[in-house]
Amino acid sequence: MTPTRTSEAPHKPSLLAKKQPSQQRSTQTYELILQATAEVLADVGIERLSTNLVCERAGLSPPALYRYFPNKYALLSELGQRLMQRQNELIPRWISPEVLGSSPAELEKALAGLVLDTYRVTKRTPGGVWILRALRAVPALLKVRLDSHDAVSKAQTRMLKQAFPQVSSKELALVGRVAVDVLYAAVEMLFDTPLNARAVAKIAAAMVASHLDRLRTRQE
Repeated sequence: MTPTRTSEAPHKPSLLAKKQPSQQRSTQTYELILQATAEVLADVGIERLSTNLVCERAGLSPPALYRYFPNKYALLSELGQRLMQRQNELIPRWISPEVLGSSPAELEKALAGLVLDTYRVTKRTPGGVWILRALRAVPALLKVRLDSHDAVSKAQTRMLKQAFPQVSSKELALVGRVAVDVLYAAVEMLFDTPLNARAVAKIAAAMVASHLDRLRTRQE
């Protein structure tokens, strides 16, 4: 009887930086590596990105880079986390429990503003569009995107509970998660397809605002 072969699990590259800078000089090197990565990414895209190209752009030897990052996925992970943090920091400027409980028109305006602001911040970030695409397209980076969406969804669920106290937490958690993904998908669409940014933002915002208005109607 032929023994059954078991396939080995695919290797997952490490996404963790090897070393966090503790001195000014090492911090400068760390930031130089990330800046060079973003520039190379903007020039050549995800597939052609390599640590050798990053070293060449930064004027560093490979050992100098590997002192901090084990591979290109760790570089992309750090850039992805930073981009999503910048995007997430925009949310409190537009969304609050009061806004969530406001009229559909006011809520739609705020949500559309958030989509447009997120689009602009991503566009201004060096290599931002490619970082965004890497988070979606590279399996090794999936957790970075999902963790960020999960954290934002939980924060939005807490605010939704304040705005709609009579709705169950379970339902609001689902609403929060869907809303986050719908709005983020609208931002991604603007980089993939030549569409009018304001029109896309308005449609996505209207979809989310319409459902929240249903929750409001149920409470009255």
